Amino acid sequence: MSTNTSGPMPASHEPDSNVLDEGGLRAPPNLHGLQKAWWWFHFLILVKLARLRFIGILLLIGVIITQWDTLIAHYNRWTRPVEQAATVDSNIEYFCPMHPTIVRSNPGEKCPICFMPLSKRIKGQTDTKPLPAGSVNRVQLSPYRVALANVATWPVGYQELTKNITAVGFVEFDERSQRTVSARVAGRIDKLYANETGTIVKAGDALAQLYSPDLLVTIQNLMDANRSGNRDLLASARARLNLLGIDDAQIDGMLASNNPDTHVTIRSPISGHVINKYVREGQYVAEGNALYDVADLSTVWIEAQIYEDDLAFLPVPLNGNSPPHVASGLEVSATTRAYPNEVFHGKLALVYPHIDQQTRTVTVRFELENPDHKLLPGSSATITLKVHPADVRSFAVSKADADARKQLHEGRVLAVPEVSVIDTGSQKIVYRQSEPGVYEGRKVTLGPRMTGADGNLFFPVIDGLKPGDLVVTSGSFLVDAETRLNPAAGSIYFGSGGGGSTAKDANVIRASTPEDPNAKIEESLAKLSPEDRKLAEAQRYCAVLPNSRLGSMGPPIKLMLEGEPVFICCPGCREQALANPKQTVANVQKRKVDREGEKQDR
Repeated sequence: MSTNTSGPMPASHEPDSNVLDEGGLRAPPNLHGLQKAWWWFHFLILVKLARLRFIGILLLIGVIITQWDTLIAHYNRWTRPVEQAATVDSNIEYFCPMHPTIVRSNPGEKCPICFMPLSKRIKGQTDTKPLPAGSVNRVQLSPYRVALANVATWPVGYQELTKNITAVGFVEFDERSQRTVSARVAGRIDKLYANETGTIVKAGDALAQLYSPDLLVTIQNLMDANRSGNRDLLASARARLNLLGIDDAQIDGMLASNNPDTHVTIRSPISGHVINKYVREGQYVAEGNALYDVADLSTVWIEAQIYEDDLAFLPVPLNGNSPPHVASGLEVSATTRAYPNEVFHGKLALVYPHIDQQTRTVTVRFELENPDHKLLPGSSATITLKVHPADVRSFAVSKADADARKQLHEGRVLAVPEVSVIDTGSQKIVYRQSEPGVYEGRKVTLGPRMTGADGNLFFPVIDGLKPGDLVVTSGSFLVDAETRLNPAAGSIYFGSGGGGSTAKDANVIRASTPEDPNAKIEESLAKLSPEDRKLAEAQRYCAVLPNSRLGSMGPPIKLMLEGEPVFICCPGCREQALANPKQTVANVQKRKVDREGEKQDR
C-alpha cells in the first residue's frame, strides 16, 4: 500500500513565512506559550551561540590589552610577600650596583639594562663612584642607543701637525733688486738703445749714448798723461772718467786710437727689464736726472695681510733692534690665479711692526724665487704659512715628560680630532669612553686648531687627556645632548634618570642591541694592576655570585679575606662576602679546583 507523499500537507504542518524569517528581533505572531519560548531559546542559544562566543572573546582580549598595566600592578601587589610590603614605605630603596642610576622601590624588580637583581640600601645613600678630577659629567647609553646614534671612538695619540695660516696677498718687486739709471754728467741723449718700457736687458747692456762737452777737459787730461807716461796722472784721469760713467773698454779705445770721445755709453747695472723710461732721443738732461728704472724679477716679494689673532704664531722678532731676517725662514707656499695647479715655495722675510686699525691685520712679506718669471708683480696670490709645533708658543711641555718633548721636536703633539671637541663658550669638553657604553665629559685645555698630514683638523691637547684614551668622534653632540636632557625626556635612555618608578615604567623593556661582554671584561680588567689582573683572571668568577664573570660589572673589587686576595664583581656583593669570609674563600678555592678538574678531563 503506497502513501502519496506528494499530496497537500495539513494546514498545521505548512511552514509559515514568518517562522522562516529570522532576520528580525521578535517571534512570529502565530506562536504562543511554550512555542514562543522555544523559538527564543533556539534563536538566542542554538543559532547565535557561535557568534556570541566569538564576540565575547574579542571583548575579553580588548579589556586585557587596555588594562594590562593595571592588572600587572594588582598582581604585583597581591603576590608581594608580607615582609616586602612592609618595607615599601620605609627608608629602603633598591639599586643596581653596575648601573647606579637605576633605583627602584620594588625589590622584586631587576635592572632593565643588565637584568641583574637589585641591591638594597638606605634612601639617600649613594654608592655611585665620584667623577674623576677633570670630569664634568658622566652618561651611560645602552648598546642599542650607541648603535642608533652611530657613536664612534678614536684613540688619543701623537699626530704630526702644523699650524696653517692662509691669507691673500699681491706679488711685488723685490726692492733690493731695483736700480735707477741716471745721468752722471749733463748732456744730450744722442741714442737710446732701450727705447721701450719692458725691454729685457742684461747686466752691461748699452741703454743709451749721451753727448757731454763737460767730459772734454777730463779726457784731454787722460790723453796728456798717456803721452807723458805719468802713471799717477793717468790713473787719476781714468778714475774720474769711471765715476762719470765711462767704462774701461771705452777709455782703452780712446787711448789706442788717440782720439778723444765725448760720448758716454750708459749701460745697465743689472739684468732685468726696464719698468720706467724717462727720456727720449735728442733730449737734454742735467746731471743726476733719472733715465731708466730697471728691476730684476729673479726674486719677488709677496705681501699679505694676516689677522692679529695669528700674530703669535710668527717667530719673526718684531722689535726694531733685531735684523729683519733673524729667526725667519718660516716656509710658505703660494698659488696664483694664472697658475692654479703650480705651487711656489718661499720663506717669511719680514713682519711689519704695526697693525692696520681699519682691518685689524698686520702686513707680512714673503720672499720667493722666480726663475721663470711666472710670478708677475701686481698679480694676486694665495699664501699658506706652515708653522712647526715647536714654534707655537702656547705649547709648554713639562721637563719631566721626555717623550712629549721628543715628539714635539719631531713635529708631533698629543691631539684629538676637531669633531670630538664641544665648545660651550666657557669651557671645552671631550667625551671619553671609560668603559663600554659609559662616557665621561672631560674638561680639556687645547691649543690652536692645526692640520694633520692628511688634511684633517686636530686640536692639540695641553691638559685633560692622556695617550690611549678613547674619545668620541662620531655622535659626540648626541652624547652631550644626553647629559642635558630633562628627566622626562631622558627616560628613553638607559642611565639617564634615577629615582623610583611606577609599575608601568618598571615593566617596559625597549629594544636593545646586545653588548660585547668580552670587550667589556677586557677593558675592566685592564684597569687593574698587572698583579691583580693575573689574580682576577685566575679566579675568573665573583666570590659571591658564581655565574658573574669578573669584569662584567666594571673593574673587580679586591678584598683581603683570611689573608687571601679575593675579588667580587660589584659593591653589592661586599656585605655578603664580609659576612662569612671563610665560606667566601672556600667557595673561591673550590671553584678553582673544579675548573682545574674540567681542564684535565678535556
